[in-house]
Amino acid sequence: MANPIPTEIHPVDLFVGQRIRAQRRLLRISQEQMARQLGLTFQQVQKYERGANRVSASKLFDISQILGVPISFFFDGLEGSGAASKSAEHLGAVLFQASEEGVELLSALARLSPSARRHLLKFCQIIGAELAGAPQAVEGLG
Repeated sequence: MANPIPTEIHPVDLFVGQRIRAQRRLLRISQEQMARQLGLTFQQVQKYERGANRVSASKLFDISQILGVPISFFFDGLEGSGAASKSAEHLGAVLFQASEEGVELLSALARLSPSARRHLLKFCQIIGAELAGAPQAVEGLG
């Protein structure tokens, strides 16, 4: 009896793929460039990033070398405290980082001084707390 072909993308494969995509885009490496370095087609890199194909351990190691990150980077935040909501929130952040706006924002943030980044973070936390309807959370940020 043959094993059925899975039709759903496993959440871990999607998470790892999005981490690959986010870091690749942050470094402004094209899918074609990465594929060439890995000895693959750019379509295979697309499949990895979408979670449609699982990345083998050896390919993940090669990808970590190309992107300059440890292998653990691809799993950071996946099950940090075991809380599903924290993982979902982290995945949302990873998806944003991989977007055009996310890459542009991260590039702009990297050019700011550490002090300016801290002030901007506080500002974003205040806005986020107010939008979430939690003005009491704002008090400690002033």
